[in-house]
Amino acid sequence: MDGLPPPLEGVTVVAVEQAVAAPFATRQLADLGARVIKVERVDGGDFARGYDTAAAGLASHFVWCNRGKESIALDLKDPRGLDVVRRLIADADVFVQNLAQGAAARLGLDAATLCAAHPRLIAVDVSGYGSGGPYADKRAYDMLVQCEAGLVSVTGTPGQPVKAGIPAADIAAGMYAFSGVLAALVRRGTTGRGGPVEVSMLEALAEWMGHPLHHTIHGGTPPERTGLAHAVIAPYDAYPTADGSRVLLSVQNDREWRRLAERVLGRPGLGTDPEFATNAARVRHRERTDALLGEALGALGTDEALALLEAAGIACARLRDLRELNEHPQLAARERWREVGSPVGPLRALLPPITLPGGSEARMGDVPALGEHTEALLRAAGMTDEEIAALRRDGVAA
Repeated sequence: MDGLPPPLEGVTVVAVEQAVAAPFATRQLADLGARVIKVERVDGGDFARGYDTAAAGLASHFVWCNRGKESIALDLKDPRGLDVVRRLIADADVFVQNLAQGAAARLGLDAATLCAAHPRLIAVDVSGYGSGGPYADKRAYDMLVQCEAGLVSVTGTPGQPVKAGIPAADIAAGMYAFSGVLAALVRRGTTGRGGPVEVSMLEALAEWMGHPLHHTIHGGTPPERTGLAHAVIAPYDAYPTADGSRVLLSVQNDREWRRLAERVLGRPGLGTDPEFATNAARVRHRERTDALLGEALGALGTDEALALLEAAGIACARLRDLRELNEHPQLAARERWREVGSPVGPLRALLPPITLPGGSEARMGDVPALGEHTEALLRAAGMTDEEIAALRRDGVAA
């Protein structure tokens, strides 16, 4: 089994992409060995390049979503730039785009048009709300879709709804686009035909809303916003410890509650007390349940509290910040950190979470500079020195 090639080696992807959703999908493909050609605007490229300068002068979103790609900068409003993209697509296995609604169709780069011309091509349209319906033409940014999908309604405290701290709608759409490509590649392997793949941010995030959605439409009551607590399980929250940190724990069943009562709270009688013995009872008496945990854990240091909970077989965790995640002992022990190249030098990055034992490690290629591969890709598309010079002179390529 040793020495298996990357699973997507030999697959070529062309992407006219921007922001997060499509770039995140194609980065997964690149990590698995696909060649990903990223088509960017000549005037600044993917606008995510300008979000911030936090990654040693580069934008953190861009560094996260674009390693391992080749960048070609083209003006697609010029027929010559569009012709280059069509040449690249003719030799590609997969095309991905997340342009504004209708823009791809105007350029002839929508999935239906491309798949009719190239039967083996897998063409992915990533949009905010889908190709039809009353919301099709609405602008769709992550926070807006989080609101439309109801995520914000169940996130936060009773008095304050909040958006997720990560671009959840973008990530959801990106991962379904990624898995959609993999499914379409498997189908092409058996049928010889590619075909369109459609993913919308709203539909992707609505799927992730499955638990609160089913709780509401079948149970009749939306889950309450409970901060770090769980809407229908108790105890399930973060509790302060004596050294100023917090420990999060979760009791999933009544057997665990009895162990917690005996071995952590030191009050075994609570295990059979009708006001606490069942999860439904503990949820009804959430404030009293939390008070019991707060009193017991508040007298302990964080390490001591975690050791006691672990010994009792209770699921628990530290409430870590991002600097602590960077130093997480589990990630270090499993050697998950690598360095990737970039225009500003090596940058620290995590291995992707898909691990394929027995095969080669994920390809974590460099983060490209804007237009870094334009020359090579134009030559590969069959252009002469004179044609390339003309494209650069006229601002069609950069």
